[in-house]
Amino acid sequence: MGAALLCLGALAWLLGGRHYGMRRARLLLAGGGVVATGPPAPAQALAELRSWGGRLGAEWWAPAAGLVIALLGSSVIPVVAGAAGVPVLRRMRVARQARRAREQRADAVIALCGALAGEVRAGRQPGAALLRAERDTGGLGDAQAAVVAAARFGGDVPGALAAAARQPGAEGLLGLAACWRVAMDQGAGLAAGLDRLEAALRAERDQRADLRAQLAGARATTVLLAALPALGLFLGTAMGAGPLRVLLHSGAGLGCLAAGAVFEAAGMWWAARIVRKAETV
Repeated sequence: MGAALLCLGALAWLLGGRHYGMRRARLLLAGGGVVATGPPAPAQALAELRSWGGRLGAEWWAPAAGLVIALLGSSVIPVVAGAAGVPVLRRMRVARQARRAREQRADAVIALCGALAGEVRAGRQPGAALLRAERDTGGLGDAQAAVVAAARFGGDVPGALAAAARQPGAEGLLGLAACWRVAMDQGAGLAAGLDRLEAALRAERDQRADLRAQLAGARATTVLLAALPALGLFLGTAMGAGPLRVLLHSGAGLGCLAAGAVFEAAGMWWAARIVRKAETV
């Protein structure tokens, strides 16, 4: 425990001292400003440490926690388990980032439909209105160049929109392509179709948000149940029972540890699968 605390303290001191020196050099080279004469405040050093940890990724806290437990339990098993958890946690982080990007793209598509309807209703031609709406909202994402080129030079705008709809979260662009095609071929009102499309996309987004709010309790229960074994180990250590010594240095303890890890992983996978199926209904 002393070695782990010493390593963490040295890391925080090095990070804080490095940033302090950089700040001092910047202020001196800038030719003015007040330069602090001491090390950064503890809160600032903690914020810098968190920022450094965020750049590395939250999954790298698993080996760090495994190292601390290994020091406490005098065993290499927690370090191995922490290292094995890095790819799993990285996959979860990447999936969470992808879901966030998908939701942001869906919101941008809804904003694009609303802005395009407003520009068309204000009297702009559809091509110019699409260019202005895209510049204001950025709802086309990575396919912006193809759609903008089609709108500017008289190309196949519905086809470009349909291709842009292949991006995760941009499925609403298929409806925009259909409205554009109907308006160009049959002379129907583009603004009216965009208003109905925006309302439908907003209703679908609100339904997903409501479902996610209803499933928040199930997620919280799953996290709580997953944390109970760690709480049990903490309580056993506080009572002086030595659970780490039993689990890591005896045959029965290693068997219980392996069985518990298998059941824990199976339970987490099952609960996550139930939540995912509920979200897709």
